[in-house]
Amino acid sequence: MSASGGTKAIVAALAANFAIAVSKFTAAGFSGSSSMLAEGVHSMADAGNQALLLLGGRRAKRAATEEHPFGYGRERYVYAFLVAIVLFSVGGLFAVYEGVEKIRHPHEIEHWYWPVGVLVFAIIAEIISFRTAILESNKVRAGQSWIRFIRTAKAPELPVVLLEDLGALVGLVLALGGVSLALATGDGVWDGVGTLCIGVLLVAIAVVLAVETKSLLLGEGAERGSVARIRAATVDGETVTRVIHMKTLHLGPDELLVAAKIAVNHDDDAASVARAIDAAERRIRAAEPLARAIYLEPDIDRSAGEAEAPPTERPVDERA
Repeated sequence: MSASGGTKAIVAALAANFAIAVSKFTAAGFSGSSSMLAEGVHSMADAGNQALLLLGGRRAKRAATEEHPFGYGRERYVYAFLVAIVLFSVGGLFAVYEGVEKIRHPHEIEHWYWPVGVLVFAIIAEIISFRTAILESNKVRAGQSWIRFIRTAKAPELPVVLLEDLGALVGLVLALGGVSLALATGDGVWDGVGTLCIGVLLVAIAVVLAVETKSLLLGEGAERGSVARIRAATVDGETVTRVIHMKTLHLGPDELLVAAKIAVNHDDDAASVARAIDAAERRIRAAEPLARAIYLEPDIDRSAGEAEAPPTERPVDERA
């Protein structure tokens, strides 16, 4: 994912959510709608989440230090995980609580034009934000389905914004439905039902985000296509005859660590092996630009029939 594309989608979502939150809280104050109050908290939580994503992206750019020799790229995953926690607690659980309270103690909606007008405005703003996230995602998802893109993306920002915007749009429709039914029937319980549905939706989205981000935090290897390109680039057919085994690890969305044991001929001297390793590193970086940290260990090619990698050492994408 390009940093500029992710930042553009985040800023668009941040601006939309802040404006929507102000309008929702205003409508909730005038109308007494719990759906509006829950949606206002949801929008504020979303705005805070986008601020966290921007902060994570900024902190991830810090230079490597002696204490963190591989840099801070994975800090983006930490902040994305925090987003899932905030969405679950501040957004989802608060809305569930408000919905239950409203169902138990229904309150008639006053000044109906406030919540209806704000919801229409919010839907338009969220559509604009969602459209920006879709356009930026289309630049990098390379024909993948949306589900696979969200599950396998190594950069967390666009999947997070996509799911948040989708949840916001569906939540707005639910809120509009709850308010409309409450106005049509004169029964404020429907407003509480809409709020409860919003809470359940946000909790579900937060759980999906937490599961996907946890996998990134634990450390994921390169995708199969990248692994294949790296393996092919490593072998020159002369000095480096094959890859005995290899492991990869994403140090961040834009940085990949490659560690491999490579087979060399028995009669090659140290100088030729060193030159072959340097050449292999150049080929790997050309084939996979994300490969920044490369460690190649030479070994004598004792058996051409030896398996290239034990099954447990093959890189596995838990979300693929």
